[in-house]
Amino acid sequence: MLQSQEKRLKIGQIAARAGVSVDTVRYYEQRGILPAPVRLPSGYRTYPPSSASRIMLARRLRAAGMSIDEIVDALAAHDDGGTCGSEIWRLEAVRERIDTQIAQLTELRDVLTPLIEACADGCCELTPLTAFTGDGTPRPPASPIPSVDRS
Repeated sequence: MLQSQEKRLKIGQIAARAGVSVDTVRYYEQRGILPAPVRLPSGYRTYPPSSASRIMLARRLRAAGMSIDEIVDALAAHDDGGTCGSEIWRLEAVRERIDTQIAQLTELRDVLTPLIEACADGCCELTPLTAFTGDGTPRPPASPIPSVDRS
């Protein structure tokens, strides 16, 4: 075997080192997180050992809230010479998005709390029978439910 081939690992070996499935390795390759592998004459994909670290980094970034497209862009910028200092804005953008989501979820929680309390007190506003007064006219809700922008 050539020396360069000895240093390369098959897809199953990369998957095992990275703690992912072979399908995940193929998906990351397809999405551009991993460069195209070298193929042996038999058709087997082979990867440099550093591919396992790249997969683990991509999974950490995904767990931190980055989308696959954001991860592809961040890794491409890194490959082109970007540094943590020049790319920190990407992580800051994710943090801002998470802060917005937390605010929206907090607002939804604040809407649910009085509904839960009303249900616990036997005045559930979610039951259709209690949504009307005795003469059949609609009963206004006890507290207005604000709309939440989910975009």
